[in-house]
Amino acid sequence: MANTETGKREAYRILVQGGEGEIVEKKSRFIATVRCVESEEEALAFIEEMKKKYWDARHNCHAFVVGENGGIQRYSDDGEPGGTAGRPMLDVLLGEGIRNIAVVVTRYFGGVLLGTGGLVRAYTQAVKAGLENSKVAWMRFGKVLDIETDYNGIGKILYLLGQSGIEPQKAEYTEVVRLQVMLPYEIAGKMEKDITEATNGKAQISLAEETYYIDKK
Repeated sequence: MANTETGKREAYRILVQGGEGEIVEKKSRFIATVRCVESEEEALAFIEEMKKKYWDARHNCHAFVVGENGGIQRYSDDGEPGGTAGRPMLDVLLGEGIRNIAVVVTRYFGGVLLGTGGLVRAYTQAVKAGLENSKVAWMRFGKVLDIETDYNGIGKILYLLGQSGIEPQKAEYTEVVRLQVMLPYEIAGKMEKDITEATNGKAQISLAEETYYIDKK
């Protein structure tokens, strides 16, 4: 649950489906495996899993970012020269603004030394290739509103919601109509006002909760 106190409610990106990508640089193979993780423990377990899977590789370098605020950040060069693998990998994740994500880049040495600049480029490109085959979504802060109205007002309400691309999460049609909608925080206040005006104050609006949600658009 998000903190509903006054403060920053910034949108951020999360990994919703991991993927793999591979590049070849001077006969060395760089295989990036990207995974969703919810904790440091999950990230470490994933890293161990990849090390077992690619036990015969020269290096299994990693980086991960965990937490709503990206507070947990770790990386490892796993035997590559310092600063040539893990840190550049982490920089890609931070540059993309993605949270709850871990990536392991496995290197099978091709017999040709790449130099520090070549290694940085290769590990960076490998992570980008892995992300290209993954799915990322925005987490946004919003309000869940319960709306109750009569049948005269429902058409107006649905029109207003539709104008902002909002579809009800729940709808119940009995003697009255009850809707539950998730609204981006920045438009929630105006939407409440517009619905109240459109229904001449007959619509009853109550706040169910404030929380982060995945923006599927």
